[in-house]
Amino acid sequence: MRTPPARFGAAAAVLCLTLCAPAPTPAHAAAPAPAPTHIAEAAGTERAARRAAARPLSFTPCPAAEGLPAPVGCALLQVPLDYARPDGPQISLTVSRLPATGHKTARRQGALVYNPGGPGASGMFFPAVAGLPEWQRISAAYDLVGYAPRGVGGSAPLSCQPPAGSARAPRQVPAAPSAAYRHQRVAEAQGRARGCAERAGAALPYYSTLNNARDLHVLRAALGESGLSFFGTSYGTYFGAVYATLYPGHVRRMVFDSPVDPDPRRIWYRGLLDRPPAFERRWYDFRAWAARHHATYGLGATPAAVRASYEKVREAVARRPAGGLVGTGELTDAYLRVTYDDALWPVRAAALSAFLAGDSEPLVEQAAPDPATAATAEQENASAVYTAVLCNDAPWPADAAVWDRDHLALAGRAPFAAWGQAWLNLPCAFWPVSPRQQPVAVGGPAAARLPRTLIVAAERDAATPYRGALELQRRLGGGAALVTEWGAGTHGVAGGRNACVDRHVERYLLTGETAGRRAGCAPHPEPAPVSLDGRAAATRGSALPPAV
Repeated sequence: MRTPPARFGAAAAVLCLTLCAPAPTPAHAAAPAPAPTHIAEAAGTERAARRAAARPLSFTPCPAAEGLPAPVGCALLQVPLDYARPDGPQISLTVSRLPATGHKTARRQGALVYNPGGPGASGMFFPAVAGLPEWQRISAAYDLVGYAPRGVGGSAPLSCQPPAGSARAPRQVPAAPSAAYRHQRVAEAQGRARGCAERAGAALPYYSTLNNARDLHVLRAALGESGLSFFGTSYGTYFGAVYATLYPGHVRRMVFDSPVDPDPRRIWYRGLLDRPPAFERRWYDFRAWAARHHATYGLGATPAAVRASYEKVREAVARRPAGGLVGTGELTDAYLRVTYDDALWPVRAAALSAFLAGDSEPLVEQAAPDPATAATAEQENASAVYTAVLCNDAPWPADAAVWDRDHLALAGRAPFAAWGQAWLNLPCAFWPVSPRQQPVAVGGPAAARLPRTLIVAAERDAATPYRGALELQRRLGGGAALVTEWGAGTHGVAGGRNACVDRHVERYLLTGETAGRRAGCAPHPEPAPVSLDGRAAATRGSALPPAV
């Protein structure tokens, strides 16, 4: 069976944008009257859900490519491309399921549907977590259901360019980009936006958070569930919250792990402002840890000294790419990942230490792109879905000068990740879809109809800063409980890293009970240093699906 990712809840990195955060809005501000198109889409969604309920999913052995042997089964779910035309063109979403394992020992509680975030990540692997100790009681009671959202993997896959064109290495990306370099990146962003439009055609506007939530409503019906039990991580929390707002009467249990800030005025350009400063803090946490283990790594006894060691490596690969494949772009991507998952700290510190001692192999192993054709295609697919969903979801500034102004200011106080976010999201400035959608006001009157929900978050999470957890709890109302892992920053806190958090999640999923409105857990232990002589084998540093 396919092995689940070591931190299955944690996707990898995407950066952030802008400057000024808006003032908070009332949780229950009045929503505007629905437009006629939205009324048609709502009616079309209900029609599609009724049709799915009448034709339950038929699970058969999974394709070999999924790596999910029996008893896991796979199925295809038909959903409308455009919910305003429910009888029009249909697309197929791939779904995986492991039936509840505890037929004689646990009361079956239906299906638990999982989404790992992204946008652009597939949850097809989810049934494989049944073999992990922290999931055994949950998998005894629930069918574990994963799926690939629209555009991802085998679900009407989206692409914005040939995979070969997305795998250039090495990439040399300046830390302080000149005006000429910024102009070059604008031209590249314009080309990527055109590529998405050319390859997706008329389907491009239909990759969005609203349609992801509608698809989830149809999937619930096809599984034969009157109420959805859902576990979402990162971006999965956002469209899960949109689902809860649109369909509060069809919610049973919902776990939101590492939430996106759902304030509609912060989706997406302005809300991404919080991330570079948060990445900067988490980058400091890594350097402080490496400094405490100077005896092992020799990178310096202070965070500033460790940064100087990193800059020496950066300058070296700028002059001569490591292994001919790792330039400054690959180096930055690899070390941005330490802000997502502290389990990477030992091998990343060891790679810097080895490089400075004359051995570039560990750095190449960890940072060079995966040359496999399938991996390259998967990365391009994930990136395309990420771009399409975020660009379709909300208006973005169309003037490149605004992006320049905001990111020049942001880079002054958070240089590690500020510009990477700009390059990632800049195609949205030239997105060929009009008009853009307006984000859903999560919560509102629907919050009063929701059962208890559970939010879990790490205090120092950089990918989805902690303020997002507080805002989501405020918007979901009095039935939303928040469990905080204090002093920790790994993105995706449930599922094996912290036993205290896992106990809260398990109790909620099995009983519906929470430990009050707010609860806290001590941080999970920091990783132990790994010596250069005994360092762990490193995974190749290909980019994981981008994750909000």
